Amino acid sequence: MKHLKWKLFLVVALIVVAFVYTVPSVFSNLPNWWRTLGILPSEKIQLGLDLQGGMHLVLEVQTQKAVENRIERTVQDLRDTMRKAGVRYTGLERVEEIQISVRIPNEQSIEAFDKTLDKEFAWLRLVSRSHDGEGVVVRLDLPEQEVKYIKDMASKQAMETIRNRIDQFGVSEPDIRRQGENRILIQLPGIKDPQRAINLIGQTALLEFKLVNEDHNVEKALKGKIPPGNEILYQTSEDKVTRRISKIPFLVQKRTYLTGEHLTDARVQIDTQFGEPYVSMNFDREGARLFERITEANVKKRLAIVLDDRIYSAPGIQEKISGGEARITGNFTTEDARDLAIVLRAGALPAPVKILEERTVGPSLGRDSIEKGLLSMWVGGILVVLFIAIYYKGAGIIANVALCLNIIFISAGLAFFQATLTLPGIAGIILTIGMAVDANVIIFERVREEVRLGKTPRAAVDAGYARATMTILDANVTTLIAALVLFQFGTGPIKGFAVTLSIGILASLFTAIVVTRLIFDYLVFQKRVRHLSI
Repeated sequence: MKHLKWKLFLVVALIVVAFVYTVPSVFSNLPNWWRTLGILPSEKIQLGLDLQGGMHLVLEVQTQKAVENRIERTVQDLRDTMRKAGVRYTGLERVEEIQISVRIPNEQSIEAFDKTLDKEFAWLRLVSRSHDGEGVVVRLDLPEQEVKYIKDMASKQAMETIRNRIDQFGVSEPDIRRQGENRILIQLPGIKDPQRAINLIGQTALLEFKLVNEDHNVEKALKGKIPPGNEILYQTSEDKVTRRISKIPFLVQKRTYLTGEHLTDARVQIDTQFGEPYVSMNFDREGARLFERITEANVKKRLAIVLDDRIYSAPGIQEKISGGEARITGNFTTEDARDLAIVLRAGALPAPVKILEERTVGPSLGRDSIEKGLLSMWVGGILVVLFIAIYYKGAGIIANVALCLNIIFISAGLAFFQATLTLPGIAGIILTIGMAVDANVIIFERVREEVRLGKTPRAAVDAGYARATMTILDANVTTLIAALVLFQFGTGPIKGFAVTLSIGILASLFTAIVVTRLIFDYLVFQKRVRHLSI
């Protein structure tokens, strides 16, 4: 009897915990005291895209671009360092995507160049050194280990940046994870504007401040006469009346004076004079110092605010601007300004991303899936319950109680592990119901055999459970191993099926071997029944 009391305490405790974890999923409006206690669970079972609708994306991070960007920055740093050190050179450029070519005019400058290289750029690898008639050509690149590190960090930073953007976008329960070396899986349940989400996720958001070159004619530059160190970028504007989009060309310097890495905050503000939204930006101490120095040295010139090679505005600098504040204007709608502020706050992607796979599931299809899945579960469950109750009589009722507890345990397990319930997951629950019944059938048939041999109810129950337990364990453990393998190596629907199947197997083992045995022991020891209804 002492053994039965401990077993009863364990079963009751698990049932109470299971009920507590299923409450948030059953009742949408929880009372205030439930939330204020802090120890009670408030997370409901998450539904997959196939049940509530949403978006499924697979992105590929262009990690090679991150390496090229690193080389481009190194070229700029090398140029500035050599200029400060007084090292003469006649050529400095990026070649073959990830190599740097430097042409030194004479042997005297080579020594100064080598000293600068050893002191400031010792991490660069020497590829070759040759003479081309105009001087010594030195080629440099990044070691393989450094390239691998840059690519790995680009993927990790891209995932974190996308996660920050989605969190600020307001999507509930997003699923964001890495796949392989440079792919990111994104699932956004319940999203209503897929295109806006794609634009927000895929925008590189590289913010740059560049000076507009007003000393040269833009028209001549458009015809191909672009001055060295300059480029043509466009500002796009839309006429609010005719909705026609026009592109205004600007000749700007390639040199970037300030980037978004020094940005600390970006918010949407409303212009009190014109009533139009704009994005206000705040820089950190270093960014504020750089911005003040840029504006002081370029009064009466125009400073282009460039985001992903697109000019948003190019205001004239009237005076030195201190305090580390700036603004981006550009005929924004409030929604456009808010999205721009989000990507600026979340930071720039370290490399562009490419959409490899895109699927959108409508909410109506999700509701149909839920209704059909629940209908199949109810119909299957009712048929099984009726059959068991009729065929096994009193023992069948015990099995049905265990079956109901099994479903409650599965629901609690999904809520506890914050697993996502998908349509294949519902199929896994239905399969688990069949397996739970199968375990009880094996036990009941064993007990029936013992009763036919003339054994007492107590002896029949002991012998039946003793002989059936190992068979049940063998069958369920092998199925559990298969489910774990599916979960480890499967993706999407397969993983959803494996989750509910794994939780269901553990729950059915507990209810079939422990719960039903506890009820039989109660009847045999406490009630001392002389005949088993089985």
